[in-house]
Amino acid sequence: MFGPDRYDDTADDHEQFEAELLAQDRDARSPSTADLDDETARQLVRELLDAGTITPVVDQRLLVHEPSNTAFESMQQLAVFHKGWTAAHDAGEGDE
Repeated sequence: MFGPDRYDDTADDHEQFEAELLAQDRDARSPSTADLDDETARQLVRELLDAGTITPVVDQRLLVHEPSNTAFESMQQLAVFHKGWTAAHDAGEGDE
């Protein structure tokens, strides 16, 4: 048999391995909002309230995210939004 066996050819394995490592690095840098439970969301909202990042509109039962001027009825939605907004904002600063 001439040349390498086509089933034993590993020429492209290093490229696939490198792509997998890059994907893992990207995933490690990106915050996950899927695992944001109610208690964690409440704690984050409390911290944001203390920091003045969000403003409650009591008569309308809304929370306004001041940096983006976006209103939310749910603490969970606000917490997920803020995590994503912060990640996007931080990524934008890193690109500059």
